[in-house]
Amino acid sequence: MISFIKIFVLILFFLIISFLIVTYTVSISKKQVLNSEARKTAPGQFIQLSKGMVHYELSGPENGQTVIMVHGFTTPYFVWDYNVRELLNAGFRVLRYDHYGRGFSDRPDVRYDRALYDELLTELVQKLSIKTPVHLVGLSMGGAICVIFADRHPEMVATVSLISPAGFPINEPFVIKLAQAPVIGDYIMAALGDRFVLLGIKKAFVYPDKLPEYEDKFKIQMKYKGFNQSLLSTMRYMNMDQLGDAYERLGKQNKPVLLIWGDKDQILPFSNSENIKAAISHVEFHAIENAGHNVNYENPEIVNPILVTFLKNR
Repeated sequence: MISFIKIFVLILFFLIISFLIVTYTVSISKKQVLNSEARKTAPGQFIQLSKGMVHYELSGPENGQTVIMVHGFTTPYFVWDYNVRELLNAGFRVLRYDHYGRGFSDRPDVRYDRALYDELLTELVQKLSIKTPVHLVGLSMGGAICVIFADRHPEMVATVSLISPAGFPINEPFVIKLAQAPVIGDYIMAALGDRFVLLGIKKAFVYPDKLPEYEDKFKIQMKYKGFNQSLLSTMRYMNMDQLGDAYERLGKQNKPVLLIWGDKDQILPFSNSENIKAAISHVEFHAIENAGHNVNYENPEIVNPILVTFLKNR
């Protein structure tokens, strides 16, 4: 009887391991290589930076003040699709770009930490000969990147606009904590990452009408190798929930700072706005009622006038 149980356990263990290996292999094999052929259908432009090719769009009058729009953790620069036109109509020059690992930018095998994201933005400004100081607009993790950039390069920044920004601690789901663990995290992101990411973006919306088109645009980047690995590396090394000191230093710079947050945000808690108001006493704060995390995409008719008015008055 004992021998039978041992044999059963061994067989069960073998089947589980086999299933995990097959799932992992199938998931990896489905991914395509992001190359020049794949980029032929992409809008915008490309530029070679030190860590790889970066996808960007630069539009508007050359003599206009430059607004740089920095996207968040997972969604590439299309997240600004409903905001760019209003800024162009207001006379601004607008730069938006995909982070390494996202959209149509390269997925280098490097550590995705604060230094990498800061380096990318710095090189982009320099290589495109962008006149500084610039206006920074950041969504979610993009807000954290804007704070880091303004902290490290204060002379290059005129204003900072933060939309549902990261930077302070949150209650992370267990699966996120598990994904950051060695080995098991690599498996989770490689085999199951796509499912978890798609579930996550649904939580960024309050109303479902724009979600289908958003998902269609979002899924394009998921076809290519390196997307989930870039997310995993960012979770492990970015430490984007530990930026309280950087926010406080930004507050001491006395630069104009705008904060916009949806009160129904399920990704980053609306209550974290209190931390930012405490760190930056002069921040101009706009709470948007019945709005979610991607408030700029879901409620552009509310966000755009606030953003344009703030920038034109500086």
